[in-house]
Amino acid sequence: MKTVEQDVPLKLFGEWFEEAHKIEPINPEAMALATATADGRPSARMVLLKDWGPEGFVFYTNFESRKGGELQANGRAALLFYWRKLARQIRIEGPVEAVSEAEAEAYFASRPRDTQIGAWASQQSRPMEGRWVFEKEIARFAAKYMVGKVPRPPQWSGFRVIAEEFEFWRERRFRLHERRLYKRQPDGGWTLEILFP
Repeated sequence: MKTVEQDVPLKLFGEWFEEAHKIEPINPEAMALATATADGRPSARMVLLKDWGPEGFVFYTNFESRKGGELQANGRAALLFYWRKLARQIRIEGPVEAVSEAEAEAYFASRPRDTQIGAWASQQSRPMEGRWVFEKEIARFAAKYMVGKVPRPPQWSGFRVIAEEFEFWRERRFRLHERRLYKRQPDGGWTLEILFP
């Protein structure tokens, strides 16, 4: 284990993320988000990274969805980026916090109008009788917000995963892969461990 400069894992993430945007044709910002209930039952799904930096990695959702409920009950998460064409993946783990109201408002305002309407119409993760129920709700909110700005639903916001660990994985021939694990230290610095594949 060795100590590395404070910005090394974030800088490396940025380099790989930029490369992914050049080579991956569809959603290079897609990431698997793993959450768990208060008693430890895990679940995972794909979400889209919307912002990132030293403060953490941000995605948006309905706080009343399954993932929203789990993150509020158990405030830790793991993210996984996998870019097949680059033969690389990055795992990120850490605590989670809600984004500020200002951040949520700004991002919601940037979304396409139909997507904003969909955020009102969807009772995310809840059962429905059929697709027609959702379509009826879309029509209802489209009529309600026909003119003017669509406000942000009160249950719709974002979460930020604050990185405590980064693992960078690079595929090598014969499954002799390369793995580098960065761990945040109490002083804000990082340590690096090279892992067996």
